[in-house]
Amino acid sequence: MFTKVLVANRGEIAVRIMRTLREMGIQSVAIHSDPDRAAHHVRIADEAFRVGPAPSAESYLKIDTIIEVARESGAQAIHPGYGFLAENADFAAACEKVGVVFIGPPSQVISDLGDKVQARRFAGRAKAPIVPGSQPLPTDIEVARREAEKVGYPIMLKAAGGGGGKGMRVVRGPDELQGTLELTRGEAQAAFSNPTIYLERFVENPRHVEMQILADTQGNAIWLGERDCSIQRRHQKLIEETPAPGLSDELRERMGAAAVAIVQEAGYVGAGTVEFLLAPTGEFFFLEVNTRLQVEHPVTECVTGLDLVAEMLHIATGEELRLKQDEIRRNGAAIECRICAEDASLNFVPSTGEITDLRLPEGPFIRSDFGVLPGSEVSVHYDPLVGKLIAWGATREKARARLLRAVEEFRLSGVVTNRSFHAWALSHPAFIAGEVDTGFIDRHMESDTFANNDQLIEAALLAAAVQAYDDRRKLHEPKEAATAAQWRVGGQRWK
Repeated sequence: MFTKVLVANRGEIAVRIMRTLREMGIQSVAIHSDPDRAAHHVRIADEAFRVGPAPSAESYLKIDTIIEVARESGAQAIHPGYGFLAENADFAAACEKVGVVFIGPPSQVISDLGDKVQARRFAGRAKAPIVPGSQPLPTDIEVARREAEKVGYPIMLKAAGGGGGKGMRVVRGPDELQGTLELTRGEAQAAFSNPTIYLERFVENPRHVEMQILADTQGNAIWLGERDCSIQRRHQKLIEETPAPGLSDELRERMGAAAVAIVQEAGYVGAGTVEFLLAPTGEFFFLEVNTRLQVEHPVTECVTGLDLVAEMLHIATGEELRLKQDEIRRNGAAIECRICAEDASLNFVPSTGEITDLRLPEGPFIRSDFGVLPGSEVSVHYDPLVGKLIAWGATREKARARLLRAVEEFRLSGVVTNRSFHAWALSHPAFIAGEVDTGFIDRHMESDTFANNDQLIEAALLAAAVQAYDDRRKLHEPKEAATAAQWRVGGQRWK
């Protein structure tokens, strides 16, 4: 096992990884940008190194600098977390070149599966169901028109190198195709330096169900269970849960087997996620493979009792999987809310500033994964995710009620968060009934469905505190001049 690991990330995922490293007796190395020099992940690390100024391109995305820090610190391995360089094949290749272990799949596998068109080919060879679609589209609009007619409207235009909900646009008719194609191609070039676009049939109101897998260097792979991640805004997840509501054991087994077949076809190593669309008809289709740890991995940990970061570390040393498929046990249900610095009442616009106060919920079976502290700065330079609240219960309803209580207890001051959105969603009759799909927010939430009232609550509490202070001061004001004989000290009258 490694004795020192560099965590090439920040925020809550860096903190979460470092906690497992500490439990396993492994030293942790943090990297940080200038504004993150006093960040939570820096404070809990054994060592910390500056990698540049605030912009990610000049700090957390600087491959050469991070590799140099790993060599200087003596770290034998690098855990990339998620985001930043986690799915960057060049970063994994740079680690391989200098003999630093990249805790994830080989660079070639990242490259293969990072190309959505190539990933579809792997899924096809694994005989997994695929959404009808096209090969990469040339710039000739007539070719795109023919492919769209062949697949049938509505269609989804997708960036071949996309991820994180970017580079995806729906086209509902031929009149929209050319303009949307140009827009999506430009977005793909700007976001991923790759303008390649393909199209798929657009599945209306599907559920987003993904399978957590583990695979070792000996070719063994297992699935740990599914997560329903259907509640999303702009194709980005907000609430995730396991097991998926209403999913039959037979369908779960088929999806798990398909996930394993795909990653074995691709030669995958490490922890990863195979994502599927589950249509209202009950059909499921391969979507993509995320070649990293997912934000929502804690719900799987809650029901399996496994530490996925620890499993990744064991796999990265070359160990065979420590569990076989029939040894996986899933108990109860778990739900996660992503706490983001954004105002849901204003279409989830990001909020920035200094966190002035933070109160995390407590109680049985509540988990809080946060990467901020009072005094932390929520910057425009990084993702607005500040942390996650997770609850486990023997049943879905117990997990839901417990998480709702945790959300209501949670307080963060200084920036606006989506706490009120989560309280609304977890209380919604459709969510309680398990009637969730990717259209949940569009269908149920209007601009005035709820107000982000955290600031109103703070103002009310402040006003109440001022009033209480004023009332207490008036209560203790003497009604008339008191003589020395009337004062008591320690319960005794002075004479």
